Amino acid sequence: MHGALVLMGSGETSPTMVEIHRGVIGELGPKPRAVLLDTPYAFQENAADISNRARQYFARSVGVEVEVNGVVTGADWVFCGPGSPTYALDRWSGSSVPADLRARIRAARGVTVFASAAACTAGAATVPVYEIYKVGAEPHWREGLDLLAVIGLDAVVIPHYDNAEGGTHDTRFCYLGERRLSRMERELPAGTGVLGIDEHTALLIDLVDERVRVAGRGGVTVRTREGQSVLPAGSGATLDELRVLLRGEARLGEPAPVPRAAPQETLSELVEASERSFASALGSDDVSAATRALLRLEEDIAGWSADTEQDDGGPEQAREVLRRLIAALGTHTAGQALARLVPPLLAVREKLRCEGAYGQADLLREALVEGGVRVEDTPEGPRWSIDG
Repeated sequence: MHGALVLMGSGETSPTMVEIHRGVIGELGPKPRAVLLDTPYAFQENAADISNRARQYFARSVGVEVEVNGVVTGADWVFCGPGSPTYALDRWSGSSVPADLRARIRAARGVTVFASAAACTAGAATVPVYEIYKVGAEPHWREGLDLLAVIGLDAVVIPHYDNAEGGTHDTRFCYLGERRLSRMERELPAGTGVLGIDEHTALLIDLVDERVRVAGRGGVTVRTREGQSVLPAGSGATLDELRVLLRGEARLGEPAPVPRAAPQETLSELVEASERSFASALGSDDVSAATRALLRLEEDIAGWSADTEQDDGGPEQAREVLRRLIAALGTHTAGQALARLVPPLLAVREKLRCEGAYGQADLLREALVEGGVRVEDTPEGPRWSIDG
């Protein structure tokens, strides 16, 4: 049985990570026993829905049937993802889960995938991201599961390393920002480094061959008090080289360009592209092209519907954009129709006024107003606009 530990920065149930999942699961043989641990998000009211979406994602996109909260021991593949790192640690405390996870990593048997919140727990210490970022607690560490110690890595894991959701404020480093992370680093024991995993990126550790590689959109940053090195997507190293980097005993030079396929676009990028295409089409009065942009966006949203983490608002925010664009298309289409209809009606009204049939002219104007067309008489002639 293939032995691997996979740490993901985010996007674990999104289209960006499908090929990574397929690659590691493909080495497990037919019908592997796959277990999903829901612990990090079990406190949420929609926990069952998150689990169902994850199961559908792995069944449809990856080709594996997943059982929720099955027995870890003997499982071919174990997955744990979004939610609260500290909630998971509290629930696992006193249970057999931490020991079972360490045992499978020590034995180099099966694939263990920890992503997002779960990835936070994999190191010697854990970022209490909810408590610090959302509640305002003073920056501090919580003791982690330290799964990495089993393979000689003295590190903390920080997913969402390149997060940029904050816009005007620093949300890198799992929403800590540089100021808070720098302060927290000083509290780590000497020799403990940071493994920063970018969003939609994975660090794959082969436990048998003792090699690591980076896959996905971004990179993995090894950060110590002596400096930092970046392993870009497509690059690799030995496990021993990674140990040396984490101890601060060496640094990588400027990484050589790594040829790789164009990265899978995130949902937010797809939404932005659709908005640009839609606006360009409407600007050219090309309703067909605008409609095609909306249909592409709807397909993209469907493809991301299983995303359990929903970075940048996720599918729900994308649906809001889709509804807004549909309304804009309706308004534009109505405007095009009125542009063909209103001028002849105004010409009839002017003719009635010239003939002294003011009552009929006023009735025509009132009918236009009732239909949402505002008419303004000016010295240069009547002007019209769509009301509201």
